[in-house]
Amino acid sequence: MRQFLLLLSILLFACTAPGQGSGSLDATGFDARLTEQGAQLLDVRTAGEFQGGHLAEARNFDWTNGELEAIAPKLDKSKPVLLYCASGRRSAAARDFLVKQGFTDVVDLSGGIGAWNSAGKPVVQ
Repeated sequence: MRQFLLLLSILLFACTAPGQGSGSLDATGFDARLTEQGAQLLDVRTAGEFQGGHLAEARNFDWTNGELEAIAPKLDKSKPVLLYCASGRRSAAARDFLVKQGFTDVVDLSGGIGAWNSAGKPVVQ
């Protein structure tokens, strides 16, 4: 029993270690994070996709052509980074990249802007 409790404690600590802000959020959770002071909202879709509609205040850095990788050193590692794309694949890859670069609070929108739209959340043109 004692070994079980020790193992459980280790697992719980590992789940709450630095980087705990990293992961995917549904539209409701992502929307809640948008109100945080200093949150850096990044759309990692192409410029054409971005022009078709995006979240208010989002900055567009295309993941596919390396724009996000180029701008990453200019982002503030002490502030949350919120990422989204069309379906969640590119933003998840971008999240993993930023975490490897030392960012500790990086989240992406699960299901991308498609999930955002399905939840009835607003976009701007």
